Amino acid sequence: MTIKIKKQAAETGLRRKVEEMSGVDLSLCYQCKKCTCGCPVAKLSQSPPSEIVRRLQLGAGNELLENDHIWLCLSCETCYSRCPMQINVASVIDALRTLSLARKTSLPRGNSPLFNRTFLKAVETYGRSYDLLAIMQYKLGGGNLTQDVEKFPTMLKKGKMAILPPSGADKKTVKQIFKKTQQHRVSGK
Repeated sequence: MTIKIKKQAAETGLRRKVEEMSGVDLSLCYQCKKCTCGCPVAKLSQSPPSEIVRRLQLGAGNELLENDHIWLCLSCETCYSRCPMQINVASVIDALRTLSLARKTSLPRGNSPLFNRTFLKAVETYGRSYDLLAIMQYKLGGGNLTQDVEKFPTMLKKGKMAILPPSGADKKTVKQIFKKTQQHRVSGK
């Protein structure tokens, strides 16, 4: 892996902001690359998780906010579970996503921010994921409602998607989580 960073004064502002937002001390990473080895989307992205952390350590600038991995990341936390230093790379990626949206950098292929919003809205409403609602809102928001519609009957038949919303979730606790997150976002913490 070759990392190229322009010869100029290292920008520590992005690293400091990411560490503050994620609560992660990036200096603990010694580049064992276990996070990248376990990442299910590392091979699909420009920069795997270990490279993103290393770029931040070396003072990379806003080019990281346009990296496709921050939008491909599944937030599955496999990287975190494999890390011997317990560095939560998924939190770092979340911070980079937030900064990317705030600075209005170029959006990724597809529309990951729209997908994230529709998915989270379904979780907020029902206390857990409701795939049918999230997909419908995503398709409506992206203007491609009929794309992949032929796959829907097969998914229903195989039990991969439910028509009715989920039940049994602790909606009250989930709503409190969303409310607290919104308060932190507003207060800048």
